[in-house]
Amino acid sequence: MLINTQSKDFRTLGYVLRRTNYGEADRILNIITPQGKLTAIAKAARKEKSKLAGGIEVFSLTDYYIHSGRSEFGIITSAKMIKHYDKIIKDLAKLELAGNILKLINKNAEGSDNPDYFQIVDQSLAGLNDGYDEVIVEAWVLLRVAKALGEEINLYRDTDGERLKPELNYEWDIMESAFSKTIDGEYGADEIKMLRLMSTSALKIASRVKIDVSVRDKLLRVVKNAVRI
Repeated sequence: MLINTQSKDFRTLGYVLRRTNYGEADRILNIITPQGKLTAIAKAARKEKSKLAGGIEVFSLTDYYIHSGRSEFGIITSAKMIKHYDKIIKDLAKLELAGNILKLINKNAEGSDNPDYFQIVDQSLAGLNDGYDEVIVEAWVLLRVAKALGEEINLYRDTDGERLKPELNYEWDIMESAFSKTIDGEYGADEIKMLRLMSTSALKIASRVKIDVSVRDKLLRVVKNAVRI
């Protein structure tokens, strides 16, 4: 969303989703906040002695003050870093996944005031920084973004409209967007229970569950097939 030029100045928490150099020394920021995505300008942020530079880092939770002027974008007047997830940038796999998460949110949160997008970034970055399993983090993020978009995957009924049963095996039917019963299907009770937990619970809770590596890998595979975002 763009800043409403008729509104008063305001304060908000946020994460930088994207930074774009603008003019000689400014930066335009896409920021995800509890109120949705916004775009604001950090004036002179690229200058060596800028007071804003340290507060607009990627992978950081920041406390922003934003001024609503005549421009369609807000102007950042203060940016105080609250938390920087420094362990992410020291691990290439975590860095790549975190970057992809920010890109995903930047794309799908456009024009939305859904607070879930902020929570997705908040929980996933904290989780990666704390050493959560990257496969679980990625699968959780995809499920939660799909839910925020109103495109939850069907985790309760099969392609025949019958309730999923723990004693049966299933495959994911891409065309029907549902599980299909099959004798040698690779998805069973363990995978379906975990998918339901991830789709309804905080990442911290989902990450506490001990699962086999084979189950973990199947979770991400089915989520990638089911979630089209």
